[in-house]
Amino acid sequence: MNVRKIVTHVEDVLIEGGRQVDPVTRVAFVGAVIPNPWAGQGFVEDLSHGIDSVASDLGALLASRVIEALETELEAYGKAAIVGLNGEIEHGSALIHTLKFGDHFRQAAKATTLLPAVEKRSAAGRPFDVPLKHFTDATIRSHHQSIELCFADIPHPDEILIGLAAASHGRPQQRLAPLSTEQ
Repeated sequence: MNVRKIVTHVEDVLIEGGRQVDPVTRVAFVGAVIPNPWAGQGFVEDLSHGIDSVASDLGALLASRVIEALETELEAYGKAAIVGLNGEIEHGSALIHTLKFGDHFRQAAKATTLLPAVEKRSAAGRPFDVPLKHFTDATIRSHHQSIELCFADIPHPDEILIGLAAASHGRPQQRLAPLSTEQ
C-alpha cells in the first residue's frame, strides 16, 4: 500500500447555541491518500484484486489512528471515500464497503452498527461531509451528525482519500428525543 499523505483533523466544540458544551464534544477524522488501484485501466469489471490488496491494510491503519486522535471513548462514527476526477465513485465504494476495511474500525470501537458513509468524486480542495451515527444503535437521533472537511491538495486526479471519523458524543446541545424509530 502506497500512502502519499495521512491527514488528521480534530475539533472540540466548547460552545454551541451560545452555551457551554458539557461535556465538550470532540470529533476526529483521519484519512489516507492513496493511488487509485484501478487508475489508468479503463473500466474494470472485477474490482476484487484492488480490494484484496488495499482494503484490509487501510482499515487497520486508519482505525487505530482515529481512535488515538479522538483521545476518549467513541460514541459515533463514519467513513469516507473521496475519489479523484480520473476515477469512479465505485472505486471508493469498493474499498470502504467491504468487511475487510470496516471491521477493523468496528472491532476497535466495539461497535455493532453499520458505518455511515460518503462516497464522492471530486477535484482537490473541494469540501465534503462525513456522516456519523451512534456506534451501537443507529436509531439514536442525537448522534446523527456530520463533519465537513476540506484539504487543499486532496485528492489528485488518480488518487482516493479514504477516511474514518469518530465523535465522543452526539450533537452538542441536542434537544431531540434520544430514541426514535418513527421518524
